[in-house]
Amino acid sequence: MNPQAAPLAIALGDPAGIGPEVILGAWVRLRQERRAPTAFVVGGPEILRMIAEALGIDCPIVPIADPAEALFASAAGLPVMAGLDAPWAPGSPDSEGARLALASLSWATKFSLSGVASGLVTAPVAKSALAAIGWDYPGQTEFLAEACDLAYRDAVMMLAGPSLRTVPLTVHTPLAEVPTLLSTDLITHKARIVAAGLSRDFGIANPRLAIAALNPHAGEGGKFGDEETRIIAPAIAALQAEGIDVFGPVPGDALFTPRMRTTYDAALAMYHDQALIPLKALEVDEGVNVTLGLPIIRTSPDHGTAFDIAGRGLADPGAMLAAIVMATDMAAARTGNG
Repeated sequence: MNPQAAPLAIALGDPAGIGPEVILGAWVRLRQERRAPTAFVVGGPEILRMIAEALGIDCPIVPIADPAEALFASAAGLPVMAGLDAPWAPGSPDSEGARLALASLSWATKFSLSGVASGLVTAPVAKSALAAIGWDYPGQTEFLAEACDLAYRDAVMMLAGPSLRTVPLTVHTPLAEVPTLLSTDLITHKARIVAAGLSRDFGIANPRLAIAALNPHAGEGGKFGDEETRIIAPAIAALQAEGIDVFGPVPGDALFTPRMRTTYDAALAMYHDQALIPLKALEVDEGVNVTLGLPIIRTSPDHGTAFDIAGRGLADPGAMLAAIVMATDMAAARTGNG
């Protein structure tokens, strides 16, 4: 299939969470704005139909048997692959829903790897529910890395919004372990992937990277820690020697000010919350989780399953809409149509 014509594959996420309803909400809004891409949801046609009816969402569900049908089916409604479904129990995750979420993710990944889909958008999953059925990954990012025959460290999480992109160099790990996990090699390896990804998928010819400090005041000359001089500064020097536009280490309390944000295209943070707190504070309804370094395109809304509000019509589809639009733009950039 011509990758320019291939539709996006959308993985359903945990059906007990808000994933299915934000997919519906995003699709309706995109259609209203006349910018809906060609896409299809992998599984859950009955769940999506029930949610649309229960929440009064005007989105006809069009079951399809093959992704190639998505282009024509989208004229009538939201194309959804038939054959995968489960009962709808909002707010009550169970093993049946977890199996559906995993099957949807697995098939959507296969479609993307084969070129049948131009990219992959993943709705939120419940890691605990997946673990209960034998899923042994820290998150969807690591699952996708293995599916692409890559080491986990080659798949880099970037959080992106209209005014900020951040990359956590360490992700789901206790804060006390962060200093032991940081290394010059880790920083240089991930920075290279980020620079390449910004160029390939976002059309930024010469990406500018900012590197955060780990300690207050960037260590204050060693008074508050030596990671800046011992680990971070050598990584920055090595990257600069390679021709990458990078600077730092910048104290975390200065890195995300309005003026500073105009000086870089992505900020590399030392740990999870250092990257995610500013992104969510600024772009809570438009934040997108992008996986860089993969041979396929993958985006996801930067929020979780929100079981507490699932099925109540309270979920904002903005982040899912942004994830779909970003995946579409990335696919266009890769095929030279950006």
